[in-house]
Amino acid sequence: MSTAQTISTSVKTNNAKMIGAVSASLFGWSLDLFDLFILLYVAPVIGAAFFPSSQPTLSLAAVYGSFAVTLLMRPVGSAIFGHYADSHGRKGAMTFAVVGVGLSTAAFGLLPTIQQAGFIAPVLFLILRLVQGVFVGGVVASTHTIGTESVPAKWRGVMSGFIGGGGAGIGALLASLAFFITSSIFPGEAFAVWGWRCMFFSGLLSSILGIFVMTSLEESPFWQELEKAKAAKQAGARPAPLRELFGSKYRNVLFINILITFGGGAAYYLTSGYLPSFFKVVNGLPNNISSVILMAGSVTTIIASAGAGALSQSIGRKWTFVLVGIVGVFALPWLYSHLGATKDVTEITIYALIIIVIGNASYGPVMIFLNERFPTQFRATGTGLSWNIGFALGGIMPTVVTAASGTMAGIPHVLAIFTSGIFVVYLIGALVIRETKDEMQ
Repeated sequence: MSTAQTISTSVKTNNAKMIGAVSASLFGWSLDLFDLFILLYVAPVIGAAFFPSSQPTLSLAAVYGSFAVTLLMRPVGSAIFGHYADSHGRKGAMTFAVVGVGLSTAAFGLLPTIQQAGFIAPVLFLILRLVQGVFVGGVVASTHTIGTESVPAKWRGVMSGFIGGGGAGIGALLASLAFFITSSIFPGEAFAVWGWRCMFFSGLLSSILGIFVMTSLEESPFWQELEKAKAAKQAGARPAPLRELFGSKYRNVLFINILITFGGGAAYYLTSGYLPSFFKVVNGLPNNISSVILMAGSVTTIIASAGAGALSQSIGRKWTFVLVGIVGVFALPWLYSHLGATKDVTEITIYALIIIVIGNASYGPVMIFLNERFPTQFRATGTGLSWNIGFALGGIMPTVVTAASGTMAGIPHVLAIFTSGIFVVYLIGALVIRETKDEMQ
């Protein structure tokens, strides 16, 4: 029997440890997504403060471009923190990364605007986005492994969706609450002066909560068993994670993973991630109404992602991806066309929630699918790189859509085309992968 098989069959679950690991994964991921989502909620204001343009779509595209910059640095963070998590444990990597994201987010609130400092303002903004991206990549490498490694096999699909979607839902819910509160305290033009800064300052809370959550966290049972095997000299020399991932055995695995994560990432950023701006610049909703719809969307996100993860435990990862892909190809163009054509709040809410269901179901099983593709020895690095490279590419799509739209009125039509095309790529990835359910070792 191989070392990996020995480890997988000897892992025992403990309820207290399992709850602690899942909670840490969920809240660690949600706190960091909260920090990232803040920018999406204040994108139009940030565009005017740091990237002003006579054409509003170009200003908004620049803000989404800065968001993509963060995503492009996430693979670097996964390589650094993933190597640490695989070599020294998931807990330390997660704690340092979560605190780093919160502190870098709060620093945005101290930046001068282009009106105050000129050209240096957007430069400082982009540099800080690069730093934030490294830390977020580190969070992914640890949160996306320790939770699913700590539950029985029958719960892994649900946990995948619950951590990924729950993290996204709670993060978005916290951002929605922060947006609602700051919009109420700083109404109208005051929000453009102080409200957006207070939104970023709230990142300090995520650092404090992150330290609190990680204090009681114990290491993953998979990683602990690997360490025991190493101590007993059963595991032999530990391979260098990056060398293994880009070697002949796993290079194609990494490439196929990226097809799925790109589709899931782009689907997310063109649905839940784009809706805050869509409501403002296309539907013309006031901030308070928009924030209420987005809070409802946050709850929907958790249900949709966890439901897709549970479905993957029943029919398999592959066929869940195929089913969601088919729905996305045909439904999203129709939904965006109708969402852009209405001003009725009830209709906007219905269309938006259905869009959120499809977008978030797309990545529900992705986390456990990636976990099942790599052995424990370099699972954090492999999962983190696969997720972050795919989501980095997917995160560029809002910038491309906004720039291609030309005018605000053109955004729904361009979104309809791009979302359909993205799900075609997602479907291709789903059709070429093999089934991985219950293969995690």
